[in-house]
Amino acid sequence: MDTVAPARTTAPARRSDADGTAVASFILGLLGTFVLNIVFGPLAITLGAVALVRGTRRRARALLGLFLGIADIAILATLITTHQSISWTPGF
Repeated sequence: MDTVAPARTTAPARRSDADGTAVASFILGLLGTFVLNIVFGPLAITLGAVALVRGTRRRARALLGLFLGIADIAILATLITTHQSISWTPGF
């Protein structure tokens, strides 16, 4: 009986996952600037870092997601300091 080893497809699949992770990081970071920054900020930071470690081809999106996640945390800290609350309304 002749056995054939399965082809290794982990590298392209891993890079594709990293590209999706970079996009998810960007989207969550962008959403976090408007709603649920307490949740979306840390998620954007984590996903951006994971995408960069995995070697994404969308490095700019991963970095932007990382930056937006940090901005979400900064917005949250500012809201807590100024309003003693984690909620805000535009124009007030």
